[in-house]
Amino acid sequence: MAAGAVNAEHRIEDLLRELAPHVLGTLVRRHGQFDACEDAVQEALLAAALQWPVEGVPDRPRSWLLTVAGRSLVDEWRSESARRRREETVAALEPAGREPAADPQGAFHRPADQDDTLVLLFLCCHPALSPPSQLALTLRAVGGLTTTEIAAAFLVPEATMAQRISRAKQRVRSAGARFELPPEPERAERLGVVLHVLYLVFNEGYTTSSGPALHRADLTGEAIRLARLLHRLLPGEGEVAGLLALMLLTDARRAARTNADGSIVPLAEQRRELWDATGIAEGLALVTRTLGTVPVGPYQLQAAIAAVHDEAPTAGETDWPQILALYEVLAQVAPGPVVTLSRAVALAMAHGPRAGLALLGTLDADDRMAHTHRLEAVRAHLLERAGDTLAARESYLRAARMTASVPEQRYLALRAARLHQLAPPADPAG
Repeated sequence: MAAGAVNAEHRIEDLLRELAPHVLGTLVRRHGQFDACEDAVQEALLAAALQWPVEGVPDRPRSWLLTVAGRSLVDEWRSESARRRREETVAALEPAGREPAADPQGAFHRPADQDDTLVLLFLCCHPALSPPSQLALTLRAVGGLTTTEIAAAFLVPEATMAQRISRAKQRVRSAGARFELPPEPERAERLGVVLHVLYLVFNEGYTTSSGPALHRADLTGEAIRLARLLHRLLPGEGEVAGLLALMLLTDARRAARTNADGSIVPLAEQRRELWDATGIAEGLALVTRTLGTVPVGPYQLQAAIAAVHDEAPTAGETDWPQILALYEVLAQVAPGPVVTLSRAVALAMAHGPRAGLALLGTLDADDRMAHTHRLEAVRAHLLERAGDTLAARESYLRAARMTASVPEQRYLALRAARLHQLAPPADPAG
């Protein structure tokens, strides 16, 4: 395929993802029934993805999508079973400000309502849903991804993901969720859920939990796009700016994280000239504008830590005492085992590996760390720095057995093998 055609398809894909939440918001405000409207929008997006590359993008693409999605809804509601479902569920999602049915053109011609995207984010992250369901529904309804794309991203069968999304929409309906922003007292807590979902999407893309690839650029890119959108909608929210900054400063290192053969390159050994200077500059600007002007939160603190890493010209010039100080504050603001794990690394870099290992030992009895390889991987790293080669090798091997990520398995096994070569021979008298 010619480069021009590929670029055109990418532009269409970006346009569809941008328009998807606006079209869905308009339909739900007019008709209610979030689940049926979401299905109709997916049908319209599919039709556009097939037709627009061949026939060209229409002059009014949003109106085109609304028309096609509206027809899909009408076709669905013509069936008797669909009419029964509508009678049973329309009351649960009756919109507070439904547009008059007599003026459909008004909705088609009105400017895109950005608040619809914000409402959709809150709706998809409804507390009645489990985190995996929140994540999947957000990517589909707000991100505009297809079920096939979401299933591929998380390495599950398409039928499984389709069922997860379908159940999520049923839960939203049965919970009586309305298409409106949550009341002010609930908004801050619900915003925290939205940010956490976007954070999970980014993390899964940056270091995939399983499979042959270390990262999924489609997921990190989508998480950053949605975080940008949320920042535009809520420019005064410090944690929104903090999350976007954290994503940009972290993703800026992506090109240096692996070698040509896909093997992992640890942070201390990365070629920093490969880091994305534009992404770092944008992230630093967000951190500078935000820190100290609003109440500090965990995403702002994590962004500040990422900024210290990214500003260091070399690994040896990293300001580890500053990073440790930031982790100490983070441990007070958002205590948890993952923060303790990272704080142990910073403590080891600032005050020696034995200090880090002592803090790490406090996590051994924490059940939340029982199913992750990261505790053993960090322990192995600190034991290696402390010169305890045999114990480090055993921890590397245990960590390798605990992860489902193929690149991480290889990296950890190679570290163990290298230490095996360096280990002194066993005492034959022993």
